[in-house]
Amino acid sequence: MAIFEADGKNAIHDGIEHEASGGKGLLDPTDTALLLLDHQAGLFQTVKDISVAELRANTTMLAKLAALAKLPVITTASEPNGPNGPLMPEIHEAAPHAVFVPRRGEVNAWDNKRFVQTVRETGKRTLIMAGVWTSVCVMFPALDAKAAGFKVYAVIDASGDPSEMASRVTVARFAQAGVIPTSANAVLCEVHRTWNRPDAAELARLYTMVAPNYAALMESYAKAQAVAKAQ
Repeated sequence: MAIFEADGKNAIHDGIEHEASGGKGLLDPTDTALLLLDHQAGLFQTVKDISVAELRANTTMLAKLAALAKLPVITTASEPNGPNGPLMPEIHEAAPHAVFVPRRGEVNAWDNKRFVQTVRETGKRTLIMAGVWTSVCVMFPALDAKAAGFKVYAVIDASGDPSEMASRVTVARFAQAGVIPTSANAVLCEVHRTWNRPDAAELARLYTMVAPNYAALMESYAKAQAVAKAQ
């Protein structure tokens, strides 16, 4: 079952009649690519606005979601062999189809011709970005991509900054420039859209990564169902 079709309508196709205007303001999974920028082990040590465990879990969830929803994934790092360190391995483990684009030291990924070419080759006009630091590695390419005509979302809790002040200022600048700040949970929900789909159970497991207490909810529900059936 193809839940979404590349027709620009972003409507749910599950055999049920839905409101025609539903989804107009949301992410269209058929026109979206995920860009994960500079999620490097060394840089994680400087992140102060979010716990590194939460940052890594949210980023891994996005990679898993992209693999499940068949969204293109592009990763990059300015200099992975330097002090900023290597990319977190979870990304490519969760999304084996992800394409890594090395840079030649450019701080802004959008300054790298090969990176931009790889983005354009996806044919997608909506870009979901996350990275470390939010105020640099996400903001610079996000502003340039927006100026180049892309619709850009910045996932704040799959990104990190050296301070909460840096993160707040960056979100304000995003809003002024037309870049849409969002969360990992919101991205998951927008790509999900309906439980009436064959991969619903796999999507449910992704919620436990961004909201760990959801795992307890699922466990209690499963137990209640088992008890009810045993009676």
